[in-house]
Amino acid sequence: MRIENFETFLIDLPAIRPHRLANQVVTTQTLVILRLTTSDGVVGVGEATTIGGLSYGVEAPETIKAALDVYIRPLIVGLDLPPAVLRKKVALQIMGNNLAKSALDTAILDIESKILDVPAHLLLGGAIRDRLEVIWGLATGNAAQDIEEAEEMLASGRHRHFKIKVGAASVHDDVARVAKIASALGDRASLRIDANRSWTEIEARDAIVRLADAGVSLVEQPVDTDPDGSALRRLTAWSPIPIMADESVASGKEALALTRHKACDLFALKIGKFGGPSQVRDVAAIASAGGIGVYGGTLLEGTIGTLAAAHAFAALPDAFPFHTELFGPLLLKDDITTAGPAYDDFGLVLPTDAGLGVTIDGDKLDFYRRDRTTRQHRVATPVATIS
Repeated sequence: MRIENFETFLIDLPAIRPHRLANQVVTTQTLVILRLTTSDGVVGVGEATTIGGLSYGVEAPETIKAALDVYIRPLIVGLDLPPAVLRKKVALQIMGNNLAKSALDTAILDIESKILDVPAHLLLGGAIRDRLEVIWGLATGNAAQDIEEAEEMLASGRHRHFKIKVGAASVHDDVARVAKIASALGDRASLRIDANRSWTEIEARDAIVRLADAGVSLVEQPVDTDPDGSALRRLTAWSPIPIMADESVASGKEALALTRHKACDLFALKIGKFGGPSQVRDVAAIASAGGIGVYGGTLLEGTIGTLAAAHAFAALPDAFPFHTELFGPLLLKDDITTAGPAYDDFGLVLPTDAGLGVTIDGDKLDFYRRDRTTRQHRVATPVATIS
């Protein structure tokens, strides 16, 4: 496979409402889009997305684009190499930068499966599920607004599981807000919370007891990361409800360490954290071998990243007991594709077209790219099909 053209774009898309995390409020999401074209004219697309610049990890959209343009591009353009060799070459010569590698891995996967005229998941082992149940993130920071939003999702049949973002307020206020939401929704919905590593271990112990009493079923990354996951390990051994690692598991090595010490009950899988859809399988295998559950996480990707994750998650053999968070496109007012993911019966329907099943809309790409000097007014259009 010879890559002849290598293009990257910073795309800024507005959110439908502020999305409040423990350390960031997302009102605009930046996608790093990679478009590869082979010598035979086959186009593959990839996406790298993070949350809040450098607030989630060590890569920001601007550094991702620079890594792709300055360091990765020269390693692969013009060379006639098998996809596996291209991936290995980049892995050996580029340290870290997993989000940038994820965009590349996704674009190569898109090309490979288009050449073979098969859906991308077939190159990841083959899908064992044709749809993935999708939860919704309640992140307005206001209990009344969160309840109203959840009621709308339940009434429309779009979501019945919710994750509440906490950490921006005091532990007392956060727990009180979660309890109000839980009381209002009752047994019509399941709830989990994400503290984005904002609590101390003492605060987490106090909060988890009260959250469990309120009916919360899962706590994600309650405390900060540490090399051996000791704080998570102590909380997991003690907690009456499951504890999930997210920021603490950003590589296969970290997954192995957490598994060895039984430092959590679940891993939040995100293709960007691990370097792409191909690498998610390796981390999931470590989890499975160690008796750790898996959860389909998100970095609020757009359509390209969301469908790449869907293909990877659909092919994993273990179940997703707490489902997935592939709602990124639904949080955005618009997108740069001709058609977003299809959502039906509380879940995302896996595409059956060759490749990822996504096509870039050139006009939208040109409109939302950051380096565009002039913009004309346009009306945002729905990014996802909901039936």
